[in-house]
Amino acid sequence: MKKLQKGGKSPSSRYFRILIECAHELGRLRPLWLLLLFLAAACGGRSDDLPPSDEPVAAPDVIIPLPVADTPTGQIFTLTEDANIYISPEIQALREIGEYLVDRLRPATGYEIGVFPRPEDDLPIGSICLALNDEYTSLGEEGYELTLTREQITLSSSTLEGVFRGIQTLRQVFPPSIEESTVQPGPWEVVTRTVRDFPRFEWRGAMLDVARHFFRVEEVKRVIDLLAYYKINRLHMHLTDDQGWRLMIHSWPNLASHGGSTEVGGGPGGYYSQADYTELVAYAESRYMTLIPEFDMPGHTNAALASYAELNEDGIAPPLYTGTAVGFSALAVNKEISYVFVDDVIREIASLTPGSYIHIGGDEAFGLSDPEYREFIVRIDEIVQSHGKQMIGWDEIAEADVTSPSTVQYWLHAAHAQTAARKGLKIIMSPATRAYLDMKYNWCTPLGQIWAGFTNVEDAYTWDPAKQVSGVEEHSILGVEAPLWTETIQTLEDIEFMLLPRLAGYAEIGWSPESERGWDEYRIRLGSHGPRWDAMNVNYYRSQRIPWAFEESAPVVF
Repeated sequence: MKKLQKGGKSPSSRYFRILIECAHELGRLRPLWLLLLFLAAACGGRSDDLPPSDEPVAAPDVIIPLPVADTPTGQIFTLTEDANIYISPEIQALREIGEYLVDRLRPATGYEIGVFPRPEDDLPIGSICLALNDEYTSLGEEGYELTLTREQITLSSSTLEGVFRGIQTLRQVFPPSIEESTVQPGPWEVVTRTVRDFPRFEWRGAMLDVARHFFRVEEVKRVIDLLAYYKINRLHMHLTDDQGWRLMIHSWPNLASHGGSTEVGGGPGGYYSQADYTELVAYAESRYMTLIPEFDMPGHTNAALASYAELNEDGIAPPLYTGTAVGFSALAVNKEISYVFVDDVIREIASLTPGSYIHIGGDEAFGLSDPEYREFIVRIDEIVQSHGKQMIGWDEIAEADVTSPSTVQYWLHAAHAQTAARKGLKIIMSPATRAYLDMKYNWCTPLGQIWAGFTNVEDAYTWDPAKQVSGVEEHSILGVEAPLWTETIQTLEDIEFMLLPRLAGYAEIGWSPESERGWDEYRIRLGSHGPRWDAMNVNYYRSQRIPWAFEESAPVVF
């Protein structure tokens, strides 16, 4: 079984591994897995006795994304009931980050941890200090240094973003049960170390399609929290498509009330009020994440066309659409009302969105001629910029006469990405064959699509954005993003299943030095996160490619 987990290179071993994964999905190997886990527990159990504090202790490799530098110092820090968090300087934004950390630590420990200004004299033993310090400007906007000694923990950065990113690392070096929502026995011990860290790419994102199936505000917040745990800093929300329009636009209210009234399969759909959207923007900002709204145009517009007849070339509104075919709809790009419509939509969303970007889609507009499409994209770019924002579009927009600061999101067409690079446009790398979270893991996983092939956990991890497309080098790449389209995704549990474990790999691709990444080592670290997701009550996919760890008290779930 160990050889299967590592994965053979021959076709026969590959096919045999697929059969094992399929059998596991169907429950046929349950007795075998129970036996193996029983033997592992009986033969490989670990003692609860802790090593003496003056003896060197090996630091487990558990951090994802992999830090730039992680230097273990071989001792133990223990979080006790007397622990508090101290901040320097005493400013509200840093206090809020401290309270965020309290909210992560208090449920499982049961400790009444508080947040206080850093004292002028020495820090109390067992404390955690969060510090803003200009000494760390060389680490950039999101870099940090985390120092754990026997006496205390110090997390320093020149920015609030850096402190927040470092907190995610700190959470991961505690035992997995720190993520439980009820009091656990502890002890809360971590191996001492110094972590000095900063990201490779500025843009590390995930996309959630709420148009094909609608997801409530609290469900999106859950997704934001999972993304933040892996230092993701962009949430791209696909708010409109043929099957639904998901944000109230007051100047065109039927978009939401009518266009948002259904979804794939004919369900009730739904939409966000502008207050809902503002709440999501603020929640993402509290996790130092930028929300990127997308309004797909000129194609993928049936929900809008069904809501307003005048947006159609023939002036006749089509019926609402609940299927999954693409490319059949298009705005009436030769009618001026379409540009009034777009200007109103962009104006309203720009006023609600503090981030710099608005995504305009621009993909699969098969109903338009090339000249019509290119002229439309140029006019939309002008509209977006007139409202103080920068345009992002799927890679087809590279064929239009757009220039920087517009950004191209590569998903399918290498030639478009190459064109964008030649024009000096920045590129977000989202190759469908590697980064699309809606692709099935294998034949036997119940959710997802297969048009771009299968994307197992190894395939999702073992690629490099700067080597994906010939002629697109690292200086042209803004970052990476993993889109989750939801034609087959209906519940929060479905989202979690498709996100994890692949999301962790995408986060590491975006953050960690490429030269330090390797599948054989990564899969061990990834396996250590299984108990963390169990503690978080996450419905993740237990890939047989990963040697999952289990806490001794955790039930085995197949």
